[in-house]
Amino acid sequence: MNEFASIPVVNVDYEQPLGEAEGGLCATRHAWARVPAEPTPTERAALKDRIRALLKEKNAVMVSHFYVHPDLQDLAEETGGLVSDSLEMARFGRDHAAQTLVVSGVKFMGETSKILSPHKTVLMPDLDATCSLDLGCPVDEFSAFCDQHPDRTVVVYANTSAAVKARADWVVTSSCALDIVRALKADGQKILWAPDRHLGGYIQRETGADMVMWNGACIVHDEFKAFELEALKREHPLAKVLVHPESPADVVALADAVGSTSGILNAARDMDASEFIVATDNGMLHKLRTLFPHKRFIEAPTAGNSATCKSCAHCPWMAMNGLAGLAQVLENGSNDIHVDPALIPRARQPIDRMLAFTAALKSGAPIAGLVPHLGAV
Repeated sequence: MNEFASIPVVNVDYEQPLGEAEGGLCATRHAWARVPAEPTPTERAALKDRIRALLKEKNAVMVSHFYVHPDLQDLAEETGGLVSDSLEMARFGRDHAAQTLVVSGVKFMGETSKILSPHKTVLMPDLDATCSLDLGCPVDEFSAFCDQHPDRTVVVYANTSAAVKARADWVVTSSCALDIVRALKADGQKILWAPDRHLGGYIQRETGADMVMWNGACIVHDEFKAFELEALKREHPLAKVLVHPESPADVVALADAVGSTSGILNAARDMDASEFIVATDNGMLHKLRTLFPHKRFIEAPTAGNSATCKSCAHCPWMAMNGLAGLAQVLENGSNDIHVDPALIPRARQPIDRMLAFTAALKSGAPIAGLVPHLGAV
């Protein structure tokens, strides 16, 4: 038996109310996670040394999301990997020479990496690490919702399963969704959006697009409280407020900058302020504090006066990623991501469409030909 076979965990329960909006219902009323116990300093050093050796031995590269434990973020960058958002992680893994990708994040990220790199081995520290947006958008119910609106172009957020992506016309991230929806609206297309209702509502307000929404939410961002954020702003009157658009509309309305994880990083770099209140998963604070040590970053509040914590903004499933689990999968090749090979070409098409659009936008090339009038495909 290898030394990482038994990983102590702490079970954590999260409650999520059931929504009533149009579209499907977010099914994640009760979410759970196995949070790895924190290693001792001696254990941490030994695990990191073993992971470094295994990455070389297995011709593997780490990709980690901004929301996972700081140990995994630091180790990814130290060993030639990447810390970023889900699509950048997948694109980096596709382009890297390594034949094994180790994805520290949640399952849809591993699936996206596999879709873009089907010939590579994709491992994850824990295959049960998932996402409320993914869980709350089952493909059968989502397909039925799409069938009710056959005249609409189906646009899904990256936080969805491979099967849902395969049902879509476009996949988007929070960093490119506005540009893509604006282009679709300019082409006269009506949109079916899934799964995050807050992000969808933000895009609809910003673009004026004709959109119907699936009713999903991120259990982290959905909990930010505007009245508590207003109180925190009064305590820190010079602080700028950075908000991820998965947050409720009344929280977004209080923002000095609204953006994806990369957008929040850019705003913290560019804005003339030394103090920021940040409304996104608190795993992001490690990167912000590392890049901008002379600035102060404060967690936005998720709870009211009666709560025992003011901000518990951390994804329970992201927290399932740990050093011991990472070492274990590298040791024995377990937790290999599988996507039905028959599904990959269809799931890849809307991702490739998004990548071509964003590449053209970045280079200044024409985008008109990249927005075909699709409707339901």
